[in-house]
Amino acid sequence: MIDRLLGRAELKERIAELEAEKRHLERRAEAEEERRSDAVADRQRAEERVNRLEKRIESLEDRVERAEGDEETVEFRRVSDAHGRRLDDVLGRLRGIESDDPEGVLTAFVPDGALPESVGEHLGDRSSLVRRAAPAVVVADDTGAVSAALSTPIEPDPFDRWADRVRLPDEWFRPTGRFAFALVRSDTFALGIYEGDERVDFEGFTSDVKAAHSKGGFSQGRFERRREGQIDDHLDRARDALVDRDDDGNGGGTEAIDRTIVVGERSVLGEVRDLADHTDVTDATGRPEDALEDAFRDFWTVRIHAI
Repeated sequence: MIDRLLGRAELKERIAELEAEKRHLERRAEAEEERRSDAVADRQRAEERVNRLEKRIESLEDRVERAEGDEETVEFRRVSDAHGRRLDDVLGRLRGIESDDPEGVLTAFVPDGALPESVGEHLGDRSSLVRRAAPAVVVADDTGAVSAALSTPIEPDPFDRWADRVRLPDEWFRPTGRFAFALVRSDTFALGIYEGDERVDFEGFTSDVKAAHSKGGFSQGRFERRREGQIDDHLDRARDALVDRDDDGNGGGTEAIDRTIVVGERSVLGEVRDLADHTDVTDATGRPEDALEDAFRDFWTVRIHAI
């Protein structure tokens, strides 16, 4: 009765419905992945729906926890994205924080689901916000004047420390050194060699992959096999391009690359994951060069949560 009056029962029922729908969509995506059928587009839509449901469930669960407890609602003071010069400015400000106390400034990397004791003790009730922002680097000081969580394009190993200044190396947040950055989709491939944020070489191509089975003509099974073959051929070309770049660093020169980052569709990333140091999902589409530019910007954009 109390649950229903407070609206908790309705929230719990909605969470149960969403979790059931999420499990159904996950099973559907897994089955489609095993069959490698022509339903790549369906898998993508299912995965996107799963991601939206996960975020919705997390939001509803937070509301239930707050409704069941006596704590006040805690929200981020501000959430914003930073890229390029704006990101340089934000990192510069945070790096300028220094303390006469050798343990006056806290820096920690918080992966999903593992909150360091130092962060929980310092932030108290607000530590729930860190869990929502994770994985992220947390920066705070002992006066409470500074408190923020930053997403990291390149995730470091988990750590936490109190010191006299923050620990925010460029390589976690900004493109540094010489590296390969590739976009892999079921019909599109793009690869750039970068020195910092400047692209110095490019290779890209698209493949003719059937998007849907037309009525008549090939049987459904034959169409699926043909489409699977087209995707496999495309991914073989993508793997060859990645191996060639990894071998010589620039497609014909001698200067090696420091690392390889590959982003793309969740359904095909597994086929090239062994060739990458870092991977991530992106929805960047379009012609190879344009899609690569969009994916590169998305990957190196940092979300800043003011706690």
